[in-house]
Amino acid sequence: MNREKTIIRTSIVGILANIFLVIGKAIIGVIAHSVAIITDAINNLSDSLSSMITIIGTKLSNKKPDKKHPYGHGRVEYLTSLIIGMIVLAAGVMAIYESIKSLIENPVVEHSIASLIVIGAAIIVKIVVSFYFTKIGKKVNSEPLKASGKDAFFDALLSVATLIGIGTSLIWGINIEGYIGILIGLFILKTSYEILHDGISLIIGERASQEEIDTIKRLVCSFKEVKGAYDLIINNYGTERIIASIHIEVDDKMNAVEIHHLTRSIAAKVYAETGAVLTVGIYATNETNPEVKEIKDFVYDLVKKDQDIIQVHGFYLDEEKKLITFDLIFDFKYDKPQEKIASIISLLKEKYPAYTFFVVQDTDFSD
Repeated sequence: MNREKTIIRTSIVGILANIFLVIGKAIIGVIAHSVAIITDAINNLSDSLSSMITIIGTKLSNKKPDKKHPYGHGRVEYLTSLIIGMIVLAAGVMAIYESIKSLIENPVVEHSIASLIVIGAAIIVKIVVSFYFTKIGKKVNSEPLKASGKDAFFDALLSVATLIGIGTSLIWGINIEGYIGILIGLFILKTSYEILHDGISLIIGERASQEEIDTIKRLVCSFKEVKGAYDLIINNYGTERIIASIHIEVDDKMNAVEIHHLTRSIAAKVYAETGAVLTVGIYATNETNPEVKEIKDFVYDLVKKDQDIIQVHGFYLDEEKKLITFDLIFDFKYDKPQEKIASIISLLKEKYPAYTFFVVQDTDFSD
C-alpha cells in the first residue's frame, strides 16, 4: 500500500508539472507560430497521459489475487510500460510529421524573450521531474516511473535544442525549427523504442538480477546441513511478487523429519529477508564414501575441461542399483547438448563399466 501511494503521489506531481509546461509552451508556440515549441508541448501532453496511465496501472496491479489469477496482477505494471512506450512513439511520429509539414509550408516564426523564458523554465522543470521520477522509480522498483523519468530527461535535452533554435531565430533570423522538430521527433522515437524494448523483455521473462540470485543462495547455504544450492529459478509476477524454487544437496543419511525441518526453515528465512516464496527440492549426496568421491572427482574433472558446459551438479551414486546420476548445464549458445551427453556417458562407461549413467540436461537459470 505504501508503494502504491508513493507511485500515485509521484505521478500526480508529474501530471501537474507537465500540464504547467503544456499551457506555457502551447501559448508561446501559437503566438510565435513555432512548430518546435508546439511539438514540445504535445510531447509534454503525452507525458501527462503517461502519468495518468501509471496511476491506473498501479491501481490494477495491486488488485488482490483471485481464482483466475492466483499470482496476483503485478505484471499489469509491465503492460503499463508498453502503453507508455506506445504513447511516446505516437508523440515522436507526430513531431516528425508536423516538422516536415512546417518545412514545406515555411511559416513566419515570431519569437520573443518570453519564448526563451518559457523554454528555459521547461528545461529546469523537466530535469527536476526526471531526477525525481528516476529516484522514486528505483526506490519502489517501478518500471513505469523509471520509464517516465527517462522520458523526462530526454525532454530536457530536446528543450535545449528548441532553445538553440529560438536563439538562432532571434539573433540571426534563421529558422531551423523544422529541422529541430525532426531531431526532437527522432529522439522521442529512440526513447519509445527503449521503453517498449524493456517492457517486452520483462513480459517475456528476464533472468533475475545477480544480486537477487546471490542473496537467495547465500541465505540457503547459511544452513550447515546444505552442501550446495543449485537450479535456482526465480519467477517474477510483478514487483514484490516473487515465487522461486531451488535444489539443495544434503547428506543421504538425513531422514524425512530432518529434511522437513530444514526445508521449512530455509523457506521461512528466505521469505523473511527477500519476500520470495521458495520451494526447496533435494539432491542426496554421499561423498563420505571414498569410492564415490573418486568417481565424482573424475566426472567433475572430465566435465570441467569442456567449455560448452557451464556446471555439473546433483551427483549421486546408488551403490545398490549401480546407478550414477548428475545434471549438466550447457551454454545457451551450444546447440548439440544431447550428442555431448552421449559422448560423456560413453567415456564414463569405458572407465566404469559396472555402472549405469543417467545424465540430465539442465537449464542455466541462475548458475
